[in-house]
Amino acid sequence: VQLQASGGGLMQAGGSLRLSCKASGRGIYGMAWFRQAPGKEREFVAAVTWTGSNTNYLDSVKGRFIISRDDDSVYLEMNSLKPEDTAVYFCAGDRHLKNSYNNPPVDMFEEWGRGTLVTVSS
Repeated sequence: VQLQASGGGLMQAGGSLRLSCKASGRGIYGMAWFRQAPGKEREFVAAVTWTGSNTNYLDSVKGRFIISRDDDSVYLEMNSLKPEDTAVYFCAGDRHLKNSYNNPPVDMFEEWGRGTLVTVSS
């Protein structure tokens, strides 16, 4: 399975961006977005279960970001962007079926895309 993310870029604070990630191959159930800012550890941002019925978010993005998916892709709509959202965003796939993702660790996800850079200027 390969995950390919796209949609990053430079945006002013308060603006919006939409990230996309397409999975080629089979065997992925839940999908998620993580991010890593310079000098910081990779952190969970949002996740969606296989059916799309359950979503989980990092507290600081609740109400601003929306994760969604279709059969082989996951999306992250990012609104009201802040400079602290600046990071490389990674999509991730889980090969195990789960009902929800409550602040999942990085190693819960077996498949990873290469990342797309999001820069938010003040």
